[in-house]
Amino acid sequence: MKPKKIFLALLLCGVYSLSNAQQTAHDKKMEWWREARFGMFIHFGVYAQMAGEYNGHQQARGGAEWIMNRMKVPVAEYKSIAKQFNPVKFNADEWVRMAKDAGMKYLIITAKHHDGFALFNSKASDWDIADATPYKKDILKPLAAACKKYGIKLGFYYSQAQDWGNAGGSVARKVMAEGWPNPDSTKINTYTEAHKGHWDPAQETSTFDQYIDRVAVPQVKELMTNYGDVAVLWWDTPTNMTDAAALKLQAALKTQPNIITNDRLKRPNFPGDTKTPEQKIPNLSELDGKDWETCMTMNGTWGFRNSDTNWKSSTTLIRNLVDIASKGGNYLLNVGPKPDGSFPEASVERLKDLGTWMKTYNEAIYATHASPIPAQTWGRVTRKDHANGTTTLYLSVFEWPKNGELVVKGLANQVISAQLLNNGSKVGFNKTADQVTLKLPTTAPNAVASVIKVEVKGNMQTWFGESGKEKMKTGAID
Repeated sequence: MKPKKIFLALLLCGVYSLSNAQQTAHDKKMEWWREARFGMFIHFGVYAQMAGEYNGHQQARGGAEWIMNRMKVPVAEYKSIAKQFNPVKFNADEWVRMAKDAGMKYLIITAKHHDGFALFNSKASDWDIADATPYKKDILKPLAAACKKYGIKLGFYYSQAQDWGNAGGSVARKVMAEGWPNPDSTKINTYTEAHKGHWDPAQETSTFDQYIDRVAVPQVKELMTNYGDVAVLWWDTPTNMTDAAALKLQAALKTQPNIITNDRLKRPNFPGDTKTPEQKIPNLSELDGKDWETCMTMNGTWGFRNSDTNWKSSTTLIRNLVDIASKGGNYLLNVGPKPDGSFPEASVERLKDLGTWMKTYNEAIYATHASPIPAQTWGRVTRKDHANGTTTLYLSVFEWPKNGELVVKGLANQVISAQLLNNGSKVGFNKTADQVTLKLPTTAPNAVASVIKVEVKGNMQTWFGESGKEKMKTGAID
């Protein structure tokens, strides 16, 4: 072989090795996240004080955390509302304990949402809980301590581009009709169209680049240095974001080398580590083997809203968790605390129900992989692979068979054993070529989702029979 060809071959080998090393490092970083499967999202801020109402009008559309934008509340007026925001019932230990008891493994809180209000004591802006409210305390520090105490991974949501309270921040334009029937709606809509969504001149006294340099980058650095290990940085809505700004923000994470980021920093050049379908669970046809996390509300809003009583049932939430795990994703389930810092009672009840189910059946969720067999009409399937060449299948049954026979289609592997996960009782079975029929008790052990643990010979792979037909819908749909 000629010297040039030898050099090229060695160079290619080096690149290939580096690529493998990078993939190994990435997989190591993602290991805890892939095993967790379940986390808590928390949306909290001044918007909770307004609870979806302004000037006697209910916000017409969207989550209550968007009230400043949709109702076009002037910056000075919105900041005056912060003088009433005093979450005296906030208890970090209680928040984190409820997450842990529900079976959640990580917690992500809105360190700063689109209104620009920070839940921490920031030196980059006085528009924060320590300077602008009577509470006058950083709530992220006790939260970080509680997460460490209970073994819960801590993550921060940070609105990097949109900021309606700090001058220079960008704004996603919303028409007045999405807020309230303001008699000046036409005038306001014309103004926001001409001013890139801004509705208050105070928002335009700095440029976007100045906002990035003076507020966003310094605040991200504060989050990365003042709260110990940060597991996740959850970006949101890259409105008017630039590659240059994204690079600065990305560089601000360097003190947390193992941090996991999502795909909302700046598209398409900054894909992050995880995809983020919002308020929906992907179809099987959207799966592509990439890491993803469905974020979802318990009712219809992220931030607290008095009038929203349309709560999802505990049954729906539990089955959502199972469905998501069966597709290889994570479930980030939201709580919007009340302005006093306490969780709404409806949220507390559902967290308890989730915890009760998880206490018995968490083995079918944690550290599992997506189903290796086609979709089943009676429920969902997760799996665990073993080094000895066997696979454990967890059959989460939503529709318990009335005749006591559960037919599992598309399973060609030899079955070693089957048992009820809740008590270990053996389950009889008959095997044909690619189908197994399990002999079950007449009554389901759990009315929401009962799990049967099945051991089979051979290692199995995620079933991607429908993959590639659709692109996963990811990002905000508000």
